[in-house]
Amino acid sequence: MCGIVAGVSTRNIVPILVEGLKRLEYRGYDSCGIAVRQDGVLRRTRSTARVAELQEQVNADHVQSGTGIAHTRWATHGVPAVHNAHPHFSGALASEAATSPQD
Repeated sequence: MCGIVAGVSTRNIVPILVEGLKRLEYRGYDSCGIAVRQDGVLRRTRSTARVAELQEQVNADHVQSGTGIAHTRWATHGVPAVHNAHPHFSGALASEAATSPQD
């Protein structure tokens, strides 16, 4: 089962997105990720590891924003791999829907 968390705030929403994913872990998943608009550019961090490892990646990459989406996923199409992990990008949008194998 998949889970999606999104938020908009005047402060950094990333810790709230990661906490939301942690609360969805009981549902099971094989990949997770977050996407934010940071300094006018879409940034994404995805992982096939636990949400705790995703949080470490986010912290190391200094990902922060007031707007973002987070997602856990079971790979029903394609193998469980970082390139298949959600969120995907399509132009200036980040979503749970795949648009091409390169996403």
